[in-house]
Amino acid sequence: MLSQLGADAKVLAGGQSLIPLMKLRFANPEHLVDLNFVPGLSYVTNGDSQLRIGALTRHAEIEDSEIAARIPILHDCAAGIADVQVRNRGTVGGSLAEADPSGDWGPVLLTLAAEVRCIGPKGERVLPISKFFVDAYTSALAPNELVSEVLVKSPPKGSSGAYVAFKRSAPVYASASAAVQLTLEGDVCREAAIVLGAVGLMPIRVQEAEGALRGQKITPQTTAQAAEAARAAADPQPDMRGSAEYKRVLVAGLVKRAIEVAARRARGERVEITHAYC
Repeated sequence: MLSQLGADAKVLAGGQSLIPLMKLRFANPEHLVDLNFVPGLSYVTNGDSQLRIGALTRHAEIEDSEIAARIPILHDCAAGIADVQVRNRGTVGGSLAEADPSGDWGPVLLTLAAEVRCIGPKGERVLPISKFFVDAYTSALAPNELVSEVLVKSPPKGSSGAYVAFKRSAPVYASASAAVQLTLEGDVCREAAIVLGAVGLMPIRVQEAEGALRGQKITPQTTAQAAEAARAAADPQPDMRGSAEYKRVLVAGLVKRAIEVAARRARGERVEITHAYC
């Protein structure tokens, strides 16, 4: 249908991105292609040492999934998206395809080196999440191509993560967010992935912050170094949510908090985390 209708058609999944844009007259498609009548696109399953999430899986389904909860950062993300009404309608595939710089799933999936399975008239292809986002509101999807599945490899032993965002209120996008995934061997951090959201045109992976932790013990000093590196890497724009410097300060605090929780979880502690609200 997308091939037949051309550029005047838009895909409708959960509608939590497209419908608001249509209400604001930022989008005015002549045709809507509703995916909700296509069976078999909503699931969270394990297979071949990886977790598979269907494109039409609602945020609330991931929030409630015992399988997804084995990777705590996934639960953090799903449980913190907007309010319950949005989580019951919004989909992981729709969120990724929108490529909103303030979206939640981009930073989280980047820390997990996830892959996105895409399907179109020429067949299927699998893209690393690092190559899926091209620019603000622009993904690598062709006009007649769809997200069909998200693939997340099971993290190694001693790994865990955390995702935290700062919001004015639950229904709005974050002013800043941070996703952290760590792998510990004893007291030493062997691997680290730190990605910032809502403070650039795309999610920002902060290699300097990762380097401050890799091969080191997680201490207040190394955590502070990583937080400072994240603050320096952030590239926010001033808006109604705050000045650029305000958002940089937020980033540093969020990264510090996410590192502390991720490290505790990697050591085997059961730690709950929630977004911060002003």
